[in-house]
Amino acid sequence: MTPKHLNPSVANDRRRSPAAWAFTCVVLALGACTTTPPPMPEPAPVVVVPAPPPPVVVAPEPPPALISNARSPMEYRKDGAQHLYGLNGHRIFKGKLPPLLHAVGVLQVEVDARGNVRQVNWMRAPSHVPHVMQEIERTVRQAAPFPAPVALGGVTYTDVWLWDHSGQFQLDTLTEGQRSR
Repeated sequence: MTPKHLNPSVANDRRRSPAAWAFTCVVLALGACTTTPPPMPEPAPVVVVPAPPPPVVVAPEPPPALISNARSPMEYRKDGAQHLYGLNGHRIFKGKLPPLLHAVGVLQVEVDARGNVRQVNWMRAPSHVPHVMQEIERTVRQAAPFPAPVALGGVTYTDVWLWDHSGQFQLDTLTEGQRSR
């Protein structure tokens, strides 16, 4: 290999003609002149069409768990009392009630066709013991759903609440009576 300064072709490069130098400069100048490509067109906006909401499917209500075949409010009264006793067995006064009761109240209960309590209405309120009134109303509302009065399509029935000093009670419909002494 020959050193560069002794290489005859390199020496010839230095001695190029002015026309060759001009040609080289023009080529280099043209190479540096590039045209910028036209700008890319803006992409069309993407329109997102929301999917339609899924159809609303309303599940049919399940049939009531408890059914009453009572044909009158008086017949339903017994079904309602048995339902309350079944849920409150520990609160039912066993045996005959004492001669003096803490409270006696007459409550009217409206039950819809599915057994839900729609309304309670005092016919005779034991207003001297408001806490007992509240407890009776709470007990009735918590017992819902009552047996569905299918033959009646809804019912309003009345029962008498017999409340002992102990906080236990009986309903007149299922009472065991009251002692005379």
